[in-house]
Amino acid sequence: MKWSGQWLASPWRRSVTAAAAGALPMLAFPAPSWWWFAPVALVPWLLLARTAPTGSRALYDGWSGGFGFMLAVHHWLLPNLHVFTFVIAALLGALWAPWGWLVRRFLGGAPGARRITAALLVLPSGWLAVELVRSWEALGGPWGMLGASQWQREPALRLASVGGVWLLSFLVVTVNVAVAVLVGAAARRARAASAPIPRNPAAAVPGTTGPALLAATALVLTAAATLAAHLWSPRPGTDAHVRIGVVQPGVVSGPDSPDRRFDLEERLTRSLVGQDVDLVVWGESSVGFDLGDRPELTRRLAALSRETGAEILVNVDARRSDQPGIYKSSVLVGPEGRTGDRYDKMRLVPFGEYIPARSLLGWATSVGRAAAEDRRRGTEQVVMDVGDGLRIGPMVCFESAFPDLSRALARDGADVLVAQSATSTFQQSWAPAQHASLAALRAAETGRPMVHATLTGDSAVYGPGGQRVGSWLGTDASAARVYEVPLAHGVTPYARLGAWPVYAALLVLAAYGVAEGARWVRRPGRRRPGPRVPRARTVRASPARPGR
Repeated sequence: MKWSGQWLASPWRRSVTAAAAGALPMLAFPAPSWWWFAPVALVPWLLLARTAPTGSRALYDGWSGGFGFMLAVHHWLLPNLHVFTFVIAALLGALWAPWGWLVRRFLGGAPGARRITAALLVLPSGWLAVELVRSWEALGGPWGMLGASQWQREPALRLASVGGVWLLSFLVVTVNVAVAVLVGAAARRARAASAPIPRNPAAAVPGTTGPALLAATALVLTAAATLAAHLWSPRPGTDAHVRIGVVQPGVVSGPDSPDRRFDLEERLTRSLVGQDVDLVVWGESSVGFDLGDRPELTRRLAALSRETGAEILVNVDARRSDQPGIYKSSVLVGPEGRTGDRYDKMRLVPFGEYIPARSLLGWATSVGRAAAEDRRRGTEQVVMDVGDGLRIGPMVCFESAFPDLSRALARDGADVLVAQSATSTFQQSWAPAQHASLAALRAAETGRPMVHATLTGDSAVYGPGGQRVGSWLGTDASAARVYEVPLAHGVTPYARLGAWPVYAALLVLAAYGVAEGARWVRRPGRRRPGPRVPRARTVRASPARPGR
């Protein structure tokens, strides 16, 4: 303990330690997928911030930890954005500075029962507020939300159907806070045991039994809530199945790659003939030409649709012939050609597809592979009818990270959610697996199956409860595979109520702000305005006159 105190005495070493502690939750996400680590991954960061000597130092601990977390979760951007990745991580990491201050406020010293109770509500709420702010598209979107680390656990998926990934994040942080309280109480008992025995043994270790009991109670209540959601939350009723073919060509590079990729996708799709598919899905940027400019490609797609007996959802990444600008668009092609159904991507990847405030940040193109030209945005979501009453809700790329988009499609009547993606730029990183895992949460939240079809892997399909359907097509696969996808009816609590955990968290923070403001007004020693007293008026005597 003495050595650690000397190490942390240096501000720079303390910041490095906070950044390393903040990076630990990354291990809970794919590819390591240590889901069991998430409930304790924040504990080192919490224990460090609670020992901050001052409030300003706690702000730096929060900022440094946030920097480490964002850099670790987005480390696969380094080969493309280079040094700008550190700039982004530092800017977004600042969102956790107030959270670090709150940790010291509630867990610093020897917190009593009231502070521990408040910490179990305020700290998870503060974390949710940070996730809400950084979920804004211009700040990178909700990639790496803490609750998303639980994508492969059935009890967590049941909770997601109740409160979305937001509820999972709240509960994961709650467990971390409770464990940090237990560790802090145990450390105080250990220090007391090594100290000289006091005259009154009953007062040897103040503030350990109550907080430990509260923390243990919080753990039990969290487990009970998880069990209750698993047992009693409504499950989507499965009433039919559809057969969906996913075409993943794999990496195709070179100057003529768009033409060669289309040829390969055509051959792979033809292998689905005779397999009684209801829909065929190609990945993002699967067609590198505007179909209006290349009518022969439309004819080839229509021929494939007739041969397979299914409509084909492709993704066009090209400059449009009917209006200016480059769009990424989901286009449905049937036996007679384009059906007229088209969805233009609405939420673009910052720096990858456009540069926010290009006049200010355009220099990013000189240090990495940022977008040389901003792509254009779509204006509305689209639900497509692909025949036989089957309705699909398309999304493109990292739009599958946004819970509100999939919820809106489900409420608009989509039977199947479809995400067309391409992570070939980050092929050898953890990004493809992380992206594929998000579809499990979107399926569980909405009670609708989801198809995650990619250009180069990982492609995955999930049922309406978030359970995996079939095996993934990995980043080394070039194949077409048919999945038997269960359909479901009914509405999940999350689809009906939306992000209610976020609203509850904001209410908790507002209540805390009001309480702190009232405490500041009532604090001793603060000058209070007294009753107004009329100013004293001085009456001066007239000078005596001579001779009188």
